[in-house]
Amino acid sequence: MEIEKNVTKGNGESVAEEERNKNMKRKQCRQGGIRTLPFILANEVCDRFAVAGFSGNLISYLTQVMNMPLVAASNTLTNFAGTSSFTPLLGAIIAESFAGRFWTITIASLIYELGMISMTLSAILPHFRPPPCPKQVNCQEATSSQLWILYMSLLLTSLGSGGIRPCVVPFSGDQFDMSKKGVESRKWNLFNWYFFSMGFASLSALTVVVYIQDNMGWGWGLGIPTIAMMISIVAFVVGFPLYKHVKPEGSPLIRLAQVVVAAIKKRKQPLPSDAKLLYQNKELDASISTEGTLLHSDQFKWLDKAAIVTEEDSRDPNAEPKLWKLATVHRVEELKSIIRMLPIWASGILQVTASSHLHSFVIQQARSMDRHLSPSFQISPASMSIFSVLTMMVGVILYERLFVPFARRFTKNPAGITCLQRMGVGFVINIVATIIAAFVEIKRKSAAAKHHLLDDPKATIPISVFWLVPQYVIHGVAEIFSSVGHLEFLYDQSPESMRSSATALYSITSAIGNYIGTLLVSLVHAYTGKERNWLPDRNLNRGRLENYYFLVCGIQVVNLIYYSICAWFYTYKPVEQESTSEMNKEYHDLERAKENVSSVVVTDGRDENGDL
Repeated sequence: MEIEKNVTKGNGESVAEEERNKNMKRKQCRQGGIRTLPFILANEVCDRFAVAGFSGNLISYLTQVMNMPLVAASNTLTNFAGTSSFTPLLGAIIAESFAGRFWTITIASLIYELGMISMTLSAILPHFRPPPCPKQVNCQEATSSQLWILYMSLLLTSLGSGGIRPCVVPFSGDQFDMSKKGVESRKWNLFNWYFFSMGFASLSALTVVVYIQDNMGWGWGLGIPTIAMMISIVAFVVGFPLYKHVKPEGSPLIRLAQVVVAAIKKRKQPLPSDAKLLYQNKELDASISTEGTLLHSDQFKWLDKAAIVTEEDSRDPNAEPKLWKLATVHRVEELKSIIRMLPIWASGILQVTASSHLHSFVIQQARSMDRHLSPSFQISPASMSIFSVLTMMVGVILYERLFVPFARRFTKNPAGITCLQRMGVGFVINIVATIIAAFVEIKRKSAAAKHHLLDDPKATIPISVFWLVPQYVIHGVAEIFSSVGHLEFLYDQSPESMRSSATALYSITSAIGNYIGTLLVSLVHAYTGKERNWLPDRNLNRGRLENYYFLVCGIQVVNLIYYSICAWFYTYKPVEQESTSEMNKEYHDLERAKENVSSVVVTDGRDENGDL
C-alpha cells in the first residue's frame, strides 16, 4: 500500500506539473511580440517628449530666467547631462541584479517625475528665481538657495533617467527573438524604429513646448512635459500583462569579478593544449545563454586560466562549482567580449566631447539672427533642432527601405553594412557638419560687423537663421549612422545577460564626453584672453566661436583615426547557436523520455502490488 501511495502521488505530481507547463506555455504565447510595442513606444514617445521639452530649451531658462552667464549655464547643462549619463550604470546593476527591467523603469520614471514637478514649481513661484533682467545687462544672478533648488531638481531627473535609459532598449528586445537568425528574419530594425520614435517625440516637443516656453511662460512650458511624463508612466504600466519579463540572474559585475579572481588564483597553472579541456557547464549557464553559448576565443588567454579544471575542482563531480575558483568558458568569454568592446566604446567619448556644447552655442547664435517665418511669426531658437530631428526621422526610413537593400547587393550582409562601418561613416559626416558650423559663424559675425551690431548682444542681426539649417541637417544624417550604429554595436556585441549594462555604457560615453567637454570649454574660456575671448559670457558677437569649432573639428579628426585603427582590429564575439529544428528535436526527445519514465513507474507499481 505504501508503494501504491507513492505511485499515486508521483502520478499526481506529474499531472500537476504537466498542467503547470501547459499554463506556462499558454502564458508565454500571450506575452511579448509586436503587441507590446504600442505600450513601450507610447511610454518612450511621452518620455522623450517630456525630456526634450524639459531640456531642449534649458539653456534659455538658465540664461534668461536664472540670469546665469553663458559659459556657467552651458557647463551646468553638460554637468547635468554627464550625471544623467553616469546614473544608468547604477540602474543597469539594479535591473540585472534583482529588480528586473520593468520595475526599474517604473520606479525610475516616478523619480524623474518628482524632479520635473519640483522644476515646474520653481518656474511658477517667483521667490524660487531671481528678478527678471530683460536687457541682460548687470543682471542679479540666482541666490545659492535658488540654485540648490535647481540642482536638486536636475539631480532627481538624473537619477530617474539612470533607471530608464539602460532598460528601455533591452526591455524592448526582451519582447522579440534577438538571436542572429531572429534579427535576420525580420524586415525591420528595432534600433532604427527606436530612434524614429525618439525623433517624433523630440520633434513634437521642440515645436510645441519650446514655442510655449518662449511665448506663454515657463510655468506651462515645463508643466506640459511634466504631464506628458505622467502619461508615459501610465501607458507603460497598463501593458504589464502583455510583457515578457526576463528574470534577473544576479549582478553581471559579480560574474566578471569571479572570472578575474579565478584567473588570478590559477595564474601559475599551465593552460591545456586543447581548449576543449577547459571547464564548460551548459546547465549552469543556461539562464545567461538562451541565444547561444559563447565559444572559446584565442584573445586574452590569461583569462582562460579561470576555466582550468584542477584536481581539487574535479574531486567531487556532483558538487556545485565554486565560481570564485572555477569559471565556465562562457563566463570567461563574457568578460573577453566586454574587453574587446571597450576601445570601440571609448571612441564615442571624444565624439560627445566635440559636440557637447554645440547645441547650447547654436541656440545663442540663433537668438541673435533673423528668425521670422512671416512678418508676425518667428521660430524659437531651440526649435531649430527640428531640422536635425526631421532629417533623422526621414533618414531612418530611407536608410532601412533604400540604403540597406541597395548595400545588401554588394556586401551580402542582411543589415547592409556592419555597425562598425555605420559608426565610421557617422564620424566622417560629423566632421563635415562642424566645419560648416565654423564658416556659418564667420558669416554671422561678418553681417553683425557690417551693420555695426557687434557691441549689441540683444540686437537682431539681419542674417537669416536658416543659414544654420545645413549643419543641423548634416548632424541629423550623422546621427543615423553614428548613434544608431554605436547603440546597435553595444547591444549586439555584449553578452546577452549584460545588455542593460551595455546600454549603460552607451550613456556613460555621454557622461565622460560631457565632463571632458565642460573641461574643454572652461579651459578655452580661461586661456583665450579677456579682450577677444573665444567664448565670452554675455556677447557672443565679440567672441571667436569659429575657432572653437575648428578646435572641435581637429579633435574629431584625431578620434576618427583612433576609431579606424580599433575597428580594423576588432574581432566579433563567437556564438554557438542551435537551429530551430535541433531545438524542436531536443524538446520532443525530452517529452518522449518523460513518457517512458512515467510508464516504467506505473508498470513497476503493478508488478509489486498486483494492481493499483
